[in-house]
Amino acid sequence: MRFSRAFLPVLKESPADAQIVSHKLMLQAGLVRQTAAGIYAWLPLGFRVLQKIEQIVREEQDRAGAQEMLMPTLQSAELWRTSGRYDAYGPEMLRIKDRHDREMLYGPTNEEMITAIFRDEVKSYRELPRTLYHIQWKFRDEVRPRFGVMRGREFLMKDAYSFDLDEAGARQSYYTQMLAYLRTFQRMGIKAVPMKADSGPIGGDLSHEFIVLAPTGESEVFYDAAYDTFDWNQPDLRYGDEAGLQGLFDQVNSTYAATDETHDEARWGDVADDRKRTGRGIEVGHIFYFGDKYSESMGLKVSGSDGQMVTPMMGSYGVGVSRLVGAIIEASHDEAGIIWPEAVAPWKVGIVTMRADDEPTAAAAESLYADLQSAGIDVLYDDRNERGGVKLGTMDLIGLPWQVIVGPRGIANGVVELKNRATGEREELNVDAAMARLTA
Repeated sequence: MRFSRAFLPVLKESPADAQIVSHKLMLQAGLVRQTAAGIYAWLPLGFRVLQKIEQIVREEQDRAGAQEMLMPTLQSAELWRTSGRYDAYGPEMLRIKDRHDREMLYGPTNEEMITAIFRDEVKSYRELPRTLYHIQWKFRDEVRPRFGVMRGREFLMKDAYSFDLDEAGARQSYYTQMLAYLRTFQRMGIKAVPMKADSGPIGGDLSHEFIVLAPTGESEVFYDAAYDTFDWNQPDLRYGDEAGLQGLFDQVNSTYAATDETHDEARWGDVADDRKRTGRGIEVGHIFYFGDKYSESMGLKVSGSDGQMVTPMMGSYGVGVSRLVGAIIEASHDEAGIIWPEAVAPWKVGIVTMRADDEPTAAAAESLYADLQSAGIDVLYDDRNERGGVKLGTMDLIGLPWQVIVGPRGIANGVVELKNRATGEREELNVDAAMARLTA
């Protein structure tokens, strides 16, 4: 993409009404624009990041054996009355009527709908287990939406729902999703620690929040430093390996991590002092086993192997896709702007011409732009007739992982400057060496 042709409305100043770093930077760097309280239009740069995150989520769900579908945003009130949640949910639910005076709602979540769909189609234990998911926009009418996409009214989520014959099977589905989540966040280049969450009336140990560490997080967190070194992509751990998945769950459950809501001082005291880590964090995912809460109330039953009718056990697994954009920025930025992890960056490389009016400089930048595109690299080429300092400031603000700085002095010496946005390190390389580095 050429900057001169891009819709990239970058602001010179940080918006005064934005309260937290991610909100300020998302507005200043041109990721989003607010259209109503807690509702945002995603501009091209922000939408590219959203799609990158969504695709990683989708790929790991598919690898874990979940199947993608798409449920509508509008739902019938009757579905929610069947489960007993329509009147109990509260004012966060946006209730509407269509022209035939039928009561509808803009879905804040999908337990009722997925259970009804599954109930009407699945009749035998032979069709279990199954895990279905979708990535869809939700709406919750927050009384005070704030902090940009971190607490908006409209947001994009991945919801998965598992159906199993019994609790033992449901635990395996839960362990599978736990691994999928750990790998999802690791692929994004962020550290999301699984922390024991409140299980509510269901009880038990199958409820975990995934918390991204960030100074502006809403929760205080306590965790064992062992999480700093865990690699969730170890090749000997596979989906479908029941013993391995059980071992993963046992490892997580035995390695302390909790928010202030579930913090246990006795267990915390057992963690060695040199391994204790504290800070603040942002919830970006939640996995939760709720047994037959919805299958029972919605009348979901299947025939068991003995011919008796069985109520399947269910779990739900959510990832805040749009919230992740803000959370990543909160965890990865500096005074100059955003620092995108490479996996979710809108473009991997930004090319800056220090003198667009210098013919050799412009020619070298054009050639490099064409070569990177041919190599399949996402690249933004700042070809504007602006001062070099303005261009460099913009590149730092939007946070692309790599910058290639092309100037008259360097071209005269046969080199370009390669800058790593995360470390700030710069080095002069010939064009071939720079290309090799960026395409490795």
